Amino acid sequence: MTQKALLLILDGFGVGRDSPFNAINNAKMPFYRSLIKKYPHSQLLTHGQAVGLPDKVMGNSEVGHMTMGAGRIIFQDLTRISKSIEDRDFFKNKILKETLQASLRSTKRVHLMGLISDGGVHSHIDHLKAILDFCLEMQVPKICVHAFLDGRDTPPTSGINYIKNLLSHPAFSHNRSKCKIATISGRYYAMDRDKRWERLEKAYMALTGQITQLSPHCTPLQAIEKSYANNITDEFIEPLLLEKDFAIQDEDSVLFFNFRADRAREMTEALTAKEWKYFDRQHPPKLSAFAGMT
Repeated sequence: MTQKALLLILDGFGVGRDSPFNAINNAKMPFYRSLIKKYPHSQLLTHGQAVGLPDKVMGNSEVGHMTMGAGRIIFQDLTRISKSIEDRDFFKNKILKETLQASLRSTKRVHLMGLISDGGVHSHIDHLKAILDFCLEMQVPKICVHAFLDGRDTPPTSGINYIKNLLSHPAFSHNRSKCKIATISGRYYAMDRDKRWERLEKAYMALTGQITQLSPHCTPLQAIEKSYANNITDEFIEPLLLEKDFAIQDEDSVLFFNFRADRAREMTEALTAKEWKYFDRQHPPKLSAFAGMT
């Protein structure tokens, strides 16, 4: 008679040190504890190289399920992209190069949009910095950054520090390239995945320069500080257009540098779909190129 086995996944459940703040260890779970006491069991590492991520990077739902489903270590998108940057294969990528070249042919703008953090779940700020390096190398004349703030995979008011970090990149002070942060938005709006179109619409209208909430005399840091003062943290910062001349327009190129697809899909479709029924896009830009990271 064959023995049956059950793979039971307890999302968000983990083994940690005893402390007053360890909710799992302090919970009354007689059935769970009886299983552990009665049956053989072992522990799995769910972070770092054990699941195909860089050292000391925490795992997440998608990474964990992918690893268990495959039954082996799979190098995650974060690891693969970071390694390609380190090896400089990233700067030979045909699609990436064509997307940047499209703006050179049309003498238009390159738009870089995505989550600005080092959470490593949907994106990584180091990938954006590498793209900015590539833009400078190719002498892209106008670079527009659309900053989606995190506050979910990172502390809720850490966004301002990531923006300060980003603004220190040479692209923002380079004499041949005009590089500015054009819009700021919390991921709650720009990275919806639940078909809450009223959220996505606000972010879309900011990206395309069709929003009424325009703050031309407000710096990115000032915009974030104002939100914090109103007790609005990174994830929920309302989409704000800072530079109308740097909004997405006809013949521009767009690179969405998030590598995880689930929260990039809706905005990608809003910017690229020929037919759209979920909200009035008013004047959808006719892009010369659009690309993602995966």
